[in-house]
Amino acid sequence: MFSEQFYSVQDGRIVISAPQASYFAKEIAGDFNPIHDPDARRFCVPGDLLFTLVVSRFGLSANMTFKFRNLLGAEVPLEFRESDNGETINVVDEAGKIYLEVTRKGAITRDEQVIEEFSRCYVAASGKNFPHTLKPLMESNGVMFNPDRPMVMYESMSLALTQLENPQPDLELNNAGLEVAGKRGNVTLEYNLQSSGKTVGEVSKRLVLGGLREYCPEAMAGIIEEFYRLKARGTRWGMESADQPAGL
Repeated sequence: MFSEQFYSVQDGRIVISAPQASYFAKEIAGDFNPIHDPDARRFCVPGDLLFTLVVSRFGLSANMTFKFRNLLGAEVPLEFRESDNGETINVVDEAGKIYLEVTRKGAITRDEQVIEEFSRCYVAASGKNFPHTLKPLMESNGVMFNPDRPMVMYESMSLALTQLENPQPDLELNNAGLEVAGKRGNVTLEYNLQSSGKTVGEVSKRLVLGGLREYCPEAMAGIIEEFYRLKARGTRWGMESADQPAGL
């Protein structure tokens, strides 16, 4: 399974290093947010990596909902606790702090190729959130996040599949909306899952934007310029002086 290169197992628990999480964010998700750089002061493991680990370990279900409860730092030993009926999965640390809650129902596939193709497709959509989707969404609503400390966090993700065997899946953005509540913005992104020329499911993501302020074209242009500067550094930025993830 391709996800095995992005974590290690220590004393029976899953541990994600900063280099492993950083490489996943950049190489798989196309996410160049500096908060995922190995040496970032406020380093955070991307939520899409936790999503990928869950479906890799427990299978892809026809209906799944992922709720992100806390930001995860590097090197935190994690337990993946599945309920007796298999309908819920919680990702927690040794103290019981919950980082991700998963509910699921319906048919399940554990086919590694199916899961990898869907995971890559699902996660790659995150790489298009900014600037492709969020910039015009914020501009049309006259708001933007703090250019010095942009805060964009996952709140939840869900999927509903009409079939599980979907060759070369692709997500097409169907609808994007932003609700502004003071300095907080609630973003909803809705996708159609396509395979072999037909719609085979629906996927939705909810994001939270923090520190909203009046939209400034010049400030936004600077943010976008910085995004592409970071992207130009490549997927291995900051890993030269860190321990390389196994197999990378």
